[in-house]
Amino acid sequence: MNSLLDKQHIELLTYQHIPYSDAWKIQEDLFNSKVQLKIYNRTATDLKPVSHHLILCTHPHVYTLGKSGLMEHLLLSNETLKQYETEFFNTNRGGDITYHGPGQIVGYPIFDLDQYYTDIGRYLRDLEEIIIRTIAHYNIVGGRIPGLTGVWIDIDSDHPRKICAMGIRASRWITMHGFALNVNTDLSFFNHIIPCGITDKEVTSIEKEIGVKVDEKEVQILIIKYFEEVFDSRVG
Repeated sequence: MNSLLDKQHIELLTYQHIPYSDAWKIQEDLFNSKVQLKIYNRTATDLKPVSHHLILCTHPHVYTLGKSGLMEHLLLSNETLKQYETEFFNTNRGGDITYHGPGQIVGYPIFDLDQYYTDIGRYLRDLEEIIIRTIAHYNIVGGRIPGLTGVWIDIDSDHPRKICAMGIRASRWITMHGFALNVNTDLSFFNHIIPCGITDKEVTSIEKEIGVKVDEKEVQILIIKYFEEVFDSRVG
């Protein structure tokens, strides 16, 4: 365990109800600047540090499709999307289709994994671990299903449920996109898609599992705490 002064610093950016396109632009700007820095550092003698950022936010209603996703997994027409005041975006992350909206905490780590480890599988497992520890605060036991990303509950039952979706992009070991944790989410919006392309499993939220609304600020504080633990870093 590093001392406080030795820990890497992750700069925290928080936004409430930020449009998906605006958050994506912020991600892309940070991502591209870090990639360019790494390219520069390959031949430079005056090496420039590559920083880490963590964006935590909520979005207005939006469906996003990953680069390996299928358009038919969106079950609404353009006209119906407008009726629901919901946007749609094709994205450059991995994975299929998912929903973001009020009551859901979305996290976008823009990290230089060269400064941690160069292992995308481990990175995804670490993101899952952060969410598993977060929901444990509410006496919800999270787990993983082999071959699937994200965090699930009741994984050994006949009705496993996804509580947190994940999809990332990485280039030169710089990451972007991330996770979406359902806290007080209106789960009816998942009825209009085939979430993550999976037809035989349900989606859930912290609120649905424990029967009461949850303080989203408290959940965010927990996520930050476990980012610090899992990545042995300072967030702020």
